[in-house]
Amino acid sequence: MDSRASARSCVEGILYRRIRLLLLLIILLSVLAYYYRSELGVGFGYARSRMMPDTSAAGSRNAAYINPWAKVKLIPFESGFELPVYLTNAGDGSGRIFVVEKAGRIKVIKDGETLEEPFLDIVHKVRSKDSECGLLSVAFHPRYKENGRFFVNYTDLEGDTIISEFHAGQDPDRTDSAGERIILKIKQPARNHNGGQIQFGPDGYLYIAMGDGGFFGDPSGNGQNMDTLLGKMLRIDVDGGRPYRIPAGNPFKGISGARPEIWSYGWRNPWRFSFDSETGDMYIADVGEGRWEEVDVQPGGSGGGQNYGWNLLEGSYEFKLHDGYDTRGLTPPVVEYSHDEGCSVTGGYVYRGKASPGINGTYFFSDYCAGRLWGLRKKTGDSWEWAEFLETGLSVSSFGEDEAGDLYIIDFGKGAIYRIAEAGG
Repeated sequence: MDSRASARSCVEGILYRRIRLLLLLIILLSVLAYYYRSELGVGFGYARSRMMPDTSAAGSRNAAYINPWAKVKLIPFESGFELPVYLTNAGDGSGRIFVVEKAGRIKVIKDGETLEEPFLDIVHKVRSKDSECGLLSVAFHPRYKENGRFFVNYTDLEGDTIISEFHAGQDPDRTDSAGERIILKIKQPARNHNGGQIQFGPDGYLYIAMGDGGFFGDPSGNGQNMDTLLGKMLRIDVDGGRPYRIPAGNPFKGISGARPEIWSYGWRNPWRFSFDSETGDMYIADVGEGRWEEVDVQPGGSGGGQNYGWNLLEGSYEFKLHDGYDTRGLTPPVVEYSHDEGCSVTGGYVYRGKASPGINGTYFFSDYCAGRLWGLRKKTGDSWEWAEFLETGLSVSSFGEDEAGDLYIIDFGKGAIYRIAEAGG
């Protein structure tokens, strides 16, 4: 009896230890799954999207792929930046270039040199440790020379999107961070798909690109839900009220169940967008889920209200399309490419400078993973064409434009900036 009891006790001890180890393993995996939920979401989303059909579900305006219509080169411009994500100018005639660093600083390039002291430093307010969080862009008021107002988009220490206003001080190259006025805060459910771009349009209103809030496949359906600002392009008037006014022409103003700030919807993660300074056309590069990257174009003078498809579609391809859904009301991309060609589209600008006439009217864009420099241009009617100009070898986080209309491309990893120019020009 004693030997049997001893054996039973030994077995029970082994089972207890194994059960305890299993419970500890489950707890550990649960903690890891929660902490890395965004990254796991990307993987699940990719696996799901690989099972989707390769037949376009919404028609297409897809541009024709052709040989490049000009030769271009990249000219080293400046380096030494820490994780740069954006570049712009103030439009004040100073010729200065402002470079946004992810951690929460804006640096100034003045007379060809980067100033040691930052134009703005809000590192203490910014959550930047996650790959898609940080200080993401800056937009100078169209009358910045007179009023000194500028606006930033960043993720705060809780990871939520903040759109806030600052005023330049007596020193035109320095701004006191204590003068911040928050005009919009948007709760973020995850650490990715924050959008990030803000820019004033030709109409003088501030446009704000918002991602769908993260996770994989937009599980809350934010892209198509008109009662949230996530997965939308917003348009607000920062001159007409405090904190802001809704422009009279916003397409969903006064519509029950829709947020009046919404300009367009059906976006996954529109990381970068811009306006053609000549035509007013709006170019939006929307980062895809697991298979397709896209560039969309909204004509200048549009009244807004377009549905660009996410999460019903990824590009022009079925993602979570409901049976019997009429896709004729969705706006297809002008360019889409598969993940055989890249992984994360980076939108740029239409070149309207004077130094390189051979690329005038060309919209330049790239891919963060592939580093290819592509160009897109409109032909007659609604036809488009695009081409690959260079394999840069860069991790392209963004593009930028100076007051002269020259364009720049940013290498995120090496902290370098290059000017785009016509070869021989």
